[in-house]
Amino acid sequence: IYGVASMIYNDEHADFLRTGTTTVRRVSNVEPAQEGGWTADMSPVYGPVLGPFPLRQTALDAEIEYLKNLLF
Repeated sequence: IYGVASMIYNDEHADFLRTGTTTVRRVSNVEPAQEGGWTADMSPVYGPVLGPFPLRQTALDAEIEYLKNLLF
């Protein structure tokens, strides 16, 4: 049986991903912003650049929230 599953990667999924042929691809980039802080570039999924955020973790949280709304 073949199918497509989309998920936000987490190391807890590692065993599941070893059960068959999988492809993991990056769909965003969290990077330092030129003006300071951090941005989440969602252009790989045709989205906006989120931020800047003062903390990297805040940018990561915004990235995950954006992807959850996109995927689910």
